[in-house]
Amino acid sequence: MKNKLIASFLAFENQISTETDTDFHKIRSRAMQAFEKKGFPTKKDENWKYTSLKKILKNDYTLFPDLPKNELELKEVSNYFLKGIDSYKIVFVDGVYNPYLSETTHDGFDVCLLSSAIKKTKYQIVLNHYFNTIVSDKDSFSQLNTAFASEGAFIHIYKNKIVEKPIQIVYFTTDTGKDCMLQPRNLIIVDENSQVKIVERHQSLSAKKVFTNAVTEIFANQRAHIDYYKIQNDEEDASLIDSTYVQQKKQSQVTMHTYSFGGALTRNNLFFYQKGPHCNTILNGITLIDKEQHVDNQTNVYHQSPDCESHELYKGIYDDKATGVFNGKVIVDQIAQKTDAFQQNDSILLSDESAINSKPQLEIFADDVACSHGCTIGQLDSNALFYMRQRGIPKKEAKALLLFAFTNELVDRIRIPALKELITNIVSQKLGVELGMDL
Repeated sequence: MKNKLIASFLAFENQISTETDTDFHKIRSRAMQAFEKKGFPTKKDENWKYTSLKKILKNDYTLFPDLPKNELELKEVSNYFLKGIDSYKIVFVDGVYNPYLSETTHDGFDVCLLSSAIKKTKYQIVLNHYFNTIVSDKDSFSQLNTAFASEGAFIHIYKNKIVEKPIQIVYFTTDTGKDCMLQPRNLIIVDENSQVKIVERHQSLSAKKVFTNAVTEIFANQRAHIDYYKIQNDEEDASLIDSTYVQQKKQSQVTMHTYSFGGALTRNNLFFYQKGPHCNTILNGITLIDKEQHVDNQTNVYHQSPDCESHELYKGIYDDKATGVFNGKVIVDQIAQKTDAFQQNDSILLSDESAINSKPQLEIFADDVACSHGCTIGQLDSNALFYMRQRGIPKKEAKALLLFAFTNELVDRIRIPALKELITNIVSQKLGVELGMDL
């Protein structure tokens, strides 16, 4: 797989551009060199100790899927969008922008395509200032994505703008007759005093194997507020490596919600860099999987300025042979005095063969901080289950209600009503019952 990617890189560069002295060509070339040197991670790497890539890397993926043969109809994919609300949409089908399903804008702010921004002169100053500036040069998947970066969402919210409608970024994969690998790249910039809500989803519509290696860069400038939601509820043959890098400036707040409900393998790499005082970072996560699914959440919060906060709460429910990983790291620099950081990972195992590997970590180099972390792993409360059954609630419904109550604290934090309803319905379906709750 590595050799195929390296051999395909030159063809990719020739396909998208004939110029070899552009800044983007240099960025891509350096990234490919870094990937070629490092290669794919293995279980010998500490951060990949509990996640094996053997199953997904053995497949013969096509790197350049054929153009969709048939236009997707809205009725075929409407269930994957938020219902009952108006929103901006950036929709891709097999890596190609679909204008019919999308609703973009340049009215007061930019919600458009990265490929268009790259080609237009008026965006070059912004791209040169932000693109690929916070991506880790040590992460081989991020470097691989950078090498092949050409398409994705470009969102720039200008100063003092409150975006009233949520923005949806949706990637669909159809049956092109081959297993395919996609590498979308998103760039999101929110300027001073602005606010936005964004929902991202990757969805396979095919029985073929799909491997998505996605990278998103997010810049929250002074006093910006960003609510970002990731919905991961894909088919059993779809795998996702999702790396998100966030840079926060003074008094900004970024809330990242990650909902992992399906897919063969899902790996979330989150990197937050606090570059000014009074930043607030909030990470919420729900994992609910079964069969032989695997979800790996890696969170990294770098407190690099004083008087900042970070709060993490991840909850997981694992059934059958499902496995989970939580590797959360909070790093407090010596300069980051008065840091308030909290990290918690709670998991419920519903079968003897399910497993969770949890490793919350604190690395503190300052001496005036309030930092704590915790981890719980257990089963359903048998006393609570017995109590509910004594009051006439069938075992299946009682079990589902207890599990829903376990996740409900995080569901209640969703600030988009239509999304809250969607997540509640997905949880209900995964638990196998109709909860019938008033939202």
